[in-house]
Amino acid sequence: MARITLLVTLSAMLAGCNLRPLYSGGTSGVVAQQLGHVEIEPIAGKAGWLTRNALKDQLEAFEGQEAKYRLMIVLDDKIAGFGVRSDDRITRERRTLRARYQLVRLADSVVVLDATAGSDAGIDVVSSEYATLAAEDTALENLATRVANQIVTRLSLFARTEANAQPQP
Repeated sequence: MARITLLVTLSAMLAGCNLRPLYSGGTSGVVAQQLGHVEIEPIAGKAGWLTRNALKDQLEAFEGQEAKYRLMIVLDDKIAGFGVRSDDRITRERRTLRARYQLVRLADSVVVLDATAGSDAGIDVVSSEYATLAAEDTALENLATRVANQIVTRLSLFARTEANAQPQP
């Protein structure tokens, strides 16, 4: 009986907290419609190419609409050694990918969103240079995907806020 009471109480609290799905309505929802108006500028370098492709993969379901916003991204990709043996050989690296991005409204060139995203990964440095390079490349691919996820989530929150701020007909 106590479990049922707890379940009913938690259900009532959850209903009262005004939670609602971010992507409600699917591809015809307000967030999806707003995301369909975003064009992504090319981003320099390999990390930029990977990040842009990850963004396009996530936003392609919303594409096909006239662009109202431009997403501009500047990346900072660094690798630093931090595990050192007694013979001064590096045994571990940390790869960090940071993105500063701005969403610019095309109608008046106003920056409506200015934010950052980032992630890092640890890489083992082994005796095989090929294996270490492959690990660095894999880390970069994973970091680009994580950063793209963060950007799309932030764009989605912005789109929902914008949709809620516009007067309803």
